[in-house]
Amino acid sequence: MPSRTNPRPVRPAARNAVLLAALADAVLILAFAAIGRDAHQRGDVIIGVFLTAWPFLAGAAIAWLAMRLWRAPLRIWPAGVTVWLGAVVLGMALRAVTGQTVVLPFIVVALLSLGTFLVGYRLIVAGFRRLAGRRQHS
Repeated sequence: MPSRTNPRPVRPAARNAVLLAALADAVLILAFAAIGRDAHQRGDVIIGVFLTAWPFLAGAAIAWLAMRLWRAPLRIWPAGVTVWLGAVVLGMALRAVTGQTVVLPFIVVALLSLGTFLVGYRLIVAGFRRLAGRRQHS
């Protein structure tokens, strides 16, 4: 009979980091959709934002699951880059198969905006962690 090992329990701090990272990703993707809709003066604010955001949210969720990003959700690589590219690539694919607009300027804007948002906050977190580590060793 093969030996079974129990997975290590997830520490509360690690669980909080996973929840906060997932929430931050979702909120930033929703912000991207809201900013885009506002820039193009489209109606149906709340429903419209969700209609615009859902493919990107689904792409990010698939990236989280496929790469098991809960293991290190705040790392720039692979978490930040994977969520960013998953949101854009899979999000655009989902938009295309559901008949939503996918044009080159929108792809470029999504790459730049979501990259800034999803990788950017992880860069900030990494900077704060580095500063905190230096202070502890001083």
